[in-house]
Amino acid sequence: MREDRGIFLMGSRFGPVAKLSGSWTSALLAGLGLGVVTNLAQGWLPGAWNQVANSGAVWCVPAFAVGALLAGWASARSAATAGLCASVGLVIGYYGYAEFGRDGMGSLTYPLIWLAMAVISGPLFGVAGLWWRNGRTVRHRVIGLAALGGVFGMEGIMYAFVLHYTPQAWACLAVFVLAPLLMARRQGERTPTLLTALALAALAYLVIELPLQYVTI
Repeated sequence: MREDRGIFLMGSRFGPVAKLSGSWTSALLAGLGLGVVTNLAQGWLPGAWNQVANSGAVWCVPAFAVGALLAGWASARSAATAGLCASVGLVIGYYGYAEFGRDGMGSLTYPLIWLAMAVISGPLFGVAGLWWRNGRTVRHRVIGLAALGGVFGMEGIMYAFVLHYTPQAWACLAVFVLAPLLMARRQGERTPTLLTALALAALAYLVIELPLQYVTI
């Protein structure tokens, strides 16, 4: 009886750890696969649309998604770790395929830049997904969803005023507007989420996108 009870207690103690480890591994593997897909999609999408395949906004979605999937039973720290795994997996998958499936990744500058961005954005969007899906306060839910809309707003600004890709700019603007309107958990949270997304889009463009333009020239 004591031995059976000991096994039961160990299972109860390590069960959640195993579950979290499995979710982190799944996030990493999903990121790796999506990284390969985004690399391939550059050859599938016509013209300037190939930029969308590996855009910063699109690459934030998997981290947001895994955070949302963990909502209800995982902590914010666990969601951040899962988001990190997904984002790092994307970078490794994308540049790994570029190195071994194409003509090589070339300079390490871009992989290192995107890896650094993944280390920052992955945990943030993992938590954002968790907050959107299961935020205990209005502020958490609004900020979580506004982060997703805001990053597409930032990308829309870049497409419109830097690259002058009008259709892509409108596509990002559509996500920027529709995400708060369609995904808000409560009707009264739509307007605050959209306004917060607008502020985050402008802030992200000034803090992230502008410096990146000078680094990647």
